[in-house]
Amino acid sequence: MHAPKSTIASSESKPPATDHVVELIVRDASQPQPPPPPPSSSDDSRDNSKDQNAPLLSRTDRPKINIFTASYPRRKPRDEVTRLLESETSPFTQIILWIWNGSRYSGLLCMVLSSLIYFIMGVLSDIFSVQAIPLFETAFTRCTIVLILSYLWLRRSEQPLFGTSNVRIILLLRAVAGCISISSFVYCFQRLPLCQAIVLNSTTPVMASIMARFFLREKLKIADIATLACSFFGVLFFFREMLATQGQLAKVEEASNANAKPSHHIFAILVGIFSSIIGGTSYCLIKAGAKASDQPLLTVFSFGILASPAMGICTYIFEDFVLPRIQSIILMVVLGILAFFAEVLLARGLQLERMGKVTNIQYMEAALTQFWSLALAFLTPAFDHLVGILLIVISVSCTMYIGPDKEMDDMN
Repeated sequence: MHAPKSTIASSESKPPATDHVVELIVRDASQPQPPPPPPSSSDDSRDNSKDQNAPLLSRTDRPKINIFTASYPRRKPRDEVTRLLESETSPFTQIILWIWNGSRYSGLLCMVLSSLIYFIMGVLSDIFSVQAIPLFETAFTRCTIVLILSYLWLRRSEQPLFGTSNVRIILLLRAVAGCISISSFVYCFQRLPLCQAIVLNSTTPVMASIMARFFLREKLKIADIATLACSFFGVLFFFREMLATQGQLAKVEEASNANAKPSHHIFAILVGIFSSIIGGTSYCLIKAGAKASDQPLLTVFSFGILASPAMGICTYIFEDFVLPRIQSIILMVVLGILAFFAEVLLARGLQLERMGKVTNIQYMEAALTQFWSLALAFLTPAFDHLVGILLIVISVSCTMYIGPDKEMDDMN
């Protein structure tokens, strides 16, 4: 059958279904534009379905800020530190940044560098000292320089001077403990023979490890006890002959003067032991403050802001002020600057590493000082001195060979 002609004609007059007609309309910019059409119900339902199908993890809430996150930025990951070191051009800057936070040995290396700076301070003091300056006056000058440098550093880095509210009490206790420790040590140093004062001061790392066991709940491993004991016995070997000689002299003096009372000597020894205990407690507070604020420099600044006026008052009350000469002033300024860097590195080492391990590195200063004294005097070293140096070298080498703890490395 064939369709009628009218039907065929009408179907031929229509364009094919696949063809589309595009109309180009040019509008004048001065003419008002019609408002956009309102969204249809189908568009609303499509948008709602998209929102419902969106994953929950893509919806990010506003980050919460508390006292722990608003204080200071966290330390950079190790890969960022590596990229930062690679971008630096100065080799000295690369080495310092690598020691500060570029290695898993950073805590131990910071303490090594701190002990080395203290040793250099002793060498400079022995070589260039031309005038006897009272101890409290020396401590006042050094604490003042440390206070000024730490203030300038914190201001330049645009960080709060006193930390957050949860850190201020720790910093205050650290400053008080540090002032008591240094004051009692100066008293012990003035009342006791030099060797006895040094031996008592050498017990501070041992006391710090014991205090960290109680206050910070840190583990005190057998290896830590062995290395600390080995280093302390090394110090005893340095002064064994002097201690024995002074003991005999004390007995002779006591026998010749029956009315003499050794109460002052015993009191000075007790003050030295108290200074060592408070010094160990101060180490624990330095570690706690540096970890809580993530800024070791705050512990140095808090100590300086209290110790500087305290040492000034002690200088005025207990000693006669001595006007230093130009060479003495230059030496005191240089020693104060070195003391600042030594204190900052000490706080950084305590922040990164466990107390029982990192404090043993401090005995390296005693070994270097003894070796320098023997080399400077051009004398044949005594057997006791060689044994003492060897014990400390073995102890510190074992600490470095064992390396940082795995849990401390994960935390850093």
